[in-house]
Amino acid sequence: MLSLSRRRARPALLATAAAVTGLLLAALPATVSRAADQASCRPDGLYATPGVDVPYCSVYDAAGREKMGADHQRRVIGYFTGWRTGKDGTPAYLASDIPWDKVTHLNYAFAHVDGGNKISVGTDGATNAATGMTWPGVAGAEMDPAFPYKGHFNLLNKFKKRHPDVKTLISVGGWAETGGYFDDSGTRVNSGGFYSMATNADGSVNQTGIDTFANSAVDFLRKYGFNGVDIDYEYPTSMKDAGNPLDWSLSNARRAGLVKGYAALMRTLREKLDRAGAADGKHYLLSVAAPSSGYLLRGMETFQVQKYLDYVNIMSYDLHGAWNEYVGPNASLFDDGKDAELAAAGVYSTSQYGGIGYLNTDWAYHYFRGSMPPGRINIGLPYYTRGFKNVTGGTDGLWGRAPSTICPAGSGLTRCGDGAVGIDNLWHDLDTAGKEAPAGSNPMWHAKNLEKGIVGDYVTRYGFPADTRLTGTYARKYDATLVAPWLWNAEKKVFLSTEDEQSVNAKADYVVANGIGGTMVWELAGDYGWNAAEGQYEPGSTLTSAMYEKFKSASPYGATRSTVALPTEALKIDVEFGQFPLGDSNYPISPKLKITNNTSATLPGSTEFRFDYGTSAPGNAKDQSGWGTSVIRSDHTGTNVGGLKGDHHRVSLKLPAWQTLAPGASAELDFVYYLPVSTPSNWTVTFGGRTYGLAGDLARGMTVVEPGSGTPSPSGTPSGTPSVTPSATASGSPSGTPSGTPSGTSSPSPSPSGGTCAAAAWNSATEYTGGSVVSHKGRSWKAKWWTRGEEPGTTGEWGVWQDLGSC
Repeated sequence: MLSLSRRRARPALLATAAAVTGLLLAALPATVSRAADQASCRPDGLYATPGVDVPYCSVYDAAGREKMGADHQRRVIGYFTGWRTGKDGTPAYLASDIPWDKVTHLNYAFAHVDGGNKISVGTDGATNAATGMTWPGVAGAEMDPAFPYKGHFNLLNKFKKRHPDVKTLISVGGWAETGGYFDDSGTRVNSGGFYSMATNADGSVNQTGIDTFANSAVDFLRKYGFNGVDIDYEYPTSMKDAGNPLDWSLSNARRAGLVKGYAALMRTLREKLDRAGAADGKHYLLSVAAPSSGYLLRGMETFQVQKYLDYVNIMSYDLHGAWNEYVGPNASLFDDGKDAELAAAGVYSTSQYGGIGYLNTDWAYHYFRGSMPPGRINIGLPYYTRGFKNVTGGTDGLWGRAPSTICPAGSGLTRCGDGAVGIDNLWHDLDTAGKEAPAGSNPMWHAKNLEKGIVGDYVTRYGFPADTRLTGTYARKYDATLVAPWLWNAEKKVFLSTEDEQSVNAKADYVVANGIGGTMVWELAGDYGWNAAEGQYEPGSTLTSAMYEKFKSASPYGATRSTVALPTEALKIDVEFGQFPLGDSNYPISPKLKITNNTSATLPGSTEFRFDYGTSAPGNAKDQSGWGTSVIRSDHTGTNVGGLKGDHHRVSLKLPAWQTLAPGASAELDFVYYLPVSTPSNWTVTFGGRTYGLAGDLARGMTVVEPGSGTPSPSGTPSGTPSVTPSATASGSPSGTPSGTPSGTSSPSPSPSGGTCAAAAWNSATEYTGGSVVSHKGRSWKAKWWTRGEEPGTTGEWGVWQDLGSC
């Protein structure tokens, strides 16, 4: 999904920043009694840096659950933005306005990647909101003289002294600053940001840039007293034209390498934070803001970075908006089988999708649940609206259409839906031509006033006249299946998607019932409270307090990934899904699964592997390499109307009976599935009458052993060290053909020179996946992605078949 007027685009006039300078500070030391065995507190599935005694017990308990205070059983993470300073005349939202007793974590938005690949919030000075600005005369905004910097960072640390259980993270990037940053004059510098810091122009990993950034991040945390780093990279996906259109000229050229660069960035950050934490006696957190769109996630392979994260924050909002004409909720909890955008794309009518609608929070949660314990996942809620005008059809606008219109300048799109404007677009951004970007974007406190027919006294501060009057009535509507409220103005044909107590309480109940870690909100300044003296809604904490009340006495969150018991002994057998076709070519989703035997024993034919993947994808995964892949258990079948009812599909596949896998050898098979999944987990391998787990799952309580011995492997326990995957090939193939060759291909074909082409002849009825090699008319051809019936030599230079030359 492509958003136009994003919640993360900071107004240019407030984007005053450049390189941070100043004194080093041993910030807010958290003295930790080092446990004898810190690994006992490591969360299930979290990577541990080899050779480092990470002080997990400073943050986690013996069950691997985060310690957040007796009345905080689940997370309430609030984004606190640096640009609502009040200096432009609009209402300020400062650290003193945060409901500190109701939240568990605060993410400061945003820092950026500067031109030297270091983290920065800009040049120090009186106009720098993060480190230099002050608010004389504002109660609660007095600076703490104990810190050598001012601004928001001073106030955040001042209040953390009073609320020591609240953790703060510096969030880096966002929609506007993923591929660049704003300089001191408010001008955007198209530096490349994450795209060039992590990935070189040729698609290779920029490890030098990554190391520079990660080292600077450690220094930044120590200097300003943050508890961790939150990466908001929008977006490291291979899908063309994803993310901010201002970045496309740079990001599109690097699409093939963005996922690898992202994984290298997150692993490097994890390792450097772990080493810093061991030195400082406290565990530093690492999180990301992750997309929820199935479209974006399709181009992120299996989201391989989840193992490096303490938790993931799902941006389960911006699911519908004025970037197209389909009118729907900003952040519905469930699918109702009627989503107009999905229906138009054939999602409900195409059998491979299984009727699963993927534009809702529940789908996004189950995507990540396939690879993570529920407690390491937080669902996102918006404290802002999205909306349309001139809506026709639907039910009170829901699933109707907004007329197609010209898109805002700089959006990168040609036609958009008709977004709401004016009094219905209070928090709007400006497009690149300096005009209002139609989006129906409002803080929830303004939406509540619209609902009650109130024109708040703040409207003059947003440029509206004092005698502004509302046209029509904004009637509140609610769909219980979607768990989505909205305002419908029948006279203006305006639809504004909202959140309120009913929807937030329902989402909080969902979090508790599913053992989810908690919630994340963008952004705290949008929450509301009633000011009886003024007779209007204003910034407050109603929704945040509602979540706190639901969570404070909830049961502890779910800390384990598997829903069934797994073996306690694990083998060093590496499994990796890779070689994904890029972008739109990746449908059906057709990676190769590579299995590498890093044990000292040969795996016999018929060795069985099993794994789980999330029910966000239908249970129809298969292989095309003769391994007999089958789904042997499904926790959910059918559509996802009203929510997915279980977490996993269990898959079985077997090494062909005639094939063995020697120590150090690898085998590959071609896989196909139809909706994106995060990294398959809960692996087991069975042979010789015994079943083992796999070390790469990083499960708590597993010991790495050699097959049959029951004794630990020489390299030790599951510390999180990934196995090295040798470039060996599978042994035991009777024909000598690659294990990834599709079944059903014909025998090698003769070449015009009288010789024989080594690859099997192309067959019009055979399905081929990316990497398959065939011979045809005396030449060898390699498939770039899945294909069937397309004759080699007829698809052109940019088609599916790559000419490898004569044979």
